[in-house]
Amino acid sequence: MSVAKVGSVVLDCSDPRALADFYAGVVGGTVVDKGEWVDLEVPGGPVIAFQASPGHVPPRWPSADGSQQFHLDLTVEDLDAAEKEVLALGARPLDTDDRTRTFRVYADPAGHPFCLCSC
Repeated sequence: MSVAKVGSVVLDCSDPRALADFYAGVVGGTVVDKGEWVDLEVPGGPVIAFQASPGHVPPRWPSADGSQQFHLDLTVEDLDAAEKEVLALGARPLDTDDRTRTFRVYADPAGHPFCLCSC
């Protein structure tokens, strides 16, 4: 049994609206502007989200020192139960102190950030 399901794939960028508009042109969908965060709701697929990242440096490919940048939002029914499971699997907490929020941030064993989000 899985711990979570993919809620959205999130790309950091300097201009979330412009990047969302680009991907809407590529894959279709509806752009929903939320200020520093813009969602692209794609029919039949997960949300592609674009997050403002001050000082964003675009990745270089292929390049060992300019890796690709994104994180997963994983939707769960119970944050506390899911947290126990991902920690047991090898995740490391990055931003989990505020227990009133609807999300918590972890690093996978390779160091990539991901969020557990309550549904």
